[in-house]
Order: sequence, then structure tokens, then C-alpha cells
Amino acid sequence: MKISIVTAVWNRAATIGEAIESVQRQSHADIEHIIQDGGSTDGTLEVVERLADARTRVLSERDSGIYDAINRGIARATGDVVGLLHSDDYLADDDVIAEIARAFQTTPGADAVYGDLDYVAAEDTSRVVRHWKSGSFTPDKLRRGWMPPHPTFYARRTVFDRYGIYDTSFRIAADYDAMLRYLSQPGFTLAYVPQVLVKMRTGGASNASLKHILRKSREDLHALHNNRIGGVPTLVLKNLGKVGQFFARGSQT
Repeated sequence: MKISIVTAVWNRAATIGEAIESVQRQSHADIEHIIQDGGSTDGTLEVVERLADARTRVLSERDSGIYDAINRGIARATGDVVGLLHSDDYLADDDVIAEIARAFQTTPGADAVYGDLDYVAAEDTSRVVRHWKSGSFTPDKLRRGWMPPHPTFYARRTVFDRYGIYDTSFRIAADYDAMLRYLSQPGFTLAYVPQVLVKMRTGGASNASLKHILRKSREDLHALHNNRIGGVPTLVLKNLGKVGQFFARGSQT
């Protein structure tokens, strides 16, 4: 099973190296790493070029934002399965992609695979700030605000071909909109890997300021209405569900 990992990046020289190295350490043999750069000027491309190997496919061009860059990366991907690795994140251990491939192979008809995620402190990635334990999926959970961590979500290429890519009219919540769109499809089958797959640094765009938080909430609500999943009560439950993640800490390394 060939797995494509898409990394959209713009001016992340300080962190892109760790993302790339975490891919290159993977025990799964058949991987391609699609790096879609938005025209970085801070040395990001120099880091990428220094670390690139035969599995790395790099393209630098102007884009209209992160979701446009992700869509471009997906279009370039040639794997049976496609997942994302953000430029500030890294795979939790060397067998993550092997575990994802195994989940596809052992779950009949699986459309996508997901797992758990640790938010780590940007200044000290050994410190877990928040642990997102996903749990198993049932369609009724969507209306209760449930959603798997988007950075752990790996889908068959046919999912994007059939149900579409990221809606770039969203600036912050296109990932939530896409996940609702996919997971609400009749018969959509998810396989859960009950372990931390990704380490994600805190400080993302959606929580950068009160303005961003409010915009994220408006876009989340629009995504819920757009996919006919729920409304304000679902959004409230979604946000309340995050509270416990600050107390259920994952591994500390």
C-alpha cells in the first residue's frame, strides 16, 4: 500500500525539518512525501532541499492559503491513501504509517483511518499540553460534536475523488467541513488506531487570537449547517468536549 503524506508549508524553517525527519524514519516502505511550499522566504526551502530524499517531492509556488496548498498537494499525490502532516507537527513514532497501513488491511472496506493526538508545547515538545483520545466512531456522534483529530486522518484516494477536497471558501475550518462531509456519507467506514499518531505544537491559527477563535466558531457553525449535521448545540458540545483533553494527558515524550 502506497501512502502519500502531504505537507503544506510557508515560512516554517524552524519546524519543517522535524516533520520531514519523522517521515523519513518510518518503517513502512512505500511512502511519498509531497511538500507543497507557498513561496517561503525564510530558509524553509533550504531546509527541505538539504533533508529531501528519493521519497520527497517538492514544489514551491504561490497559493491562496493553506487549504489551496493542501488541495494542490493532494492533486500531486499518487498513493492509494493520502494523509496530511502539518509543517509544525511530526509523527509520534517510527511505526505510525505502518500501523495506519495495517488498519486499512485488517478493516474490511475501510475508507479512512484515524487515531489519537497529543498537543505539545511549542517551546518544549516533550511536554504534553493536551491529549486528544478519539475513541471509536459512530455516525450519531457527529451531532454530539465528536470529530477525530484531522492531522491523524488518512483516507483512500477515492474519498477525495468521490466527495471532494477542501472548500477554500473556509479560511480556518475547511478541515472540519471536509470531515463532516466525508463521515456523514452513508456507509462510510472508519478504522480507529488507539494510539497517539501525531504530535502537534500548540499555537495554531485557529486559536491565535480572540478574532480567530470567533471566526473559527462562525466557520464551524457554517460547516455544520452546510452538511446538515447540527447547529449551535453541536458546536457547544464540540467545544465542551475539548475541556477534558487538558486533564487526560498522553505520554510525556
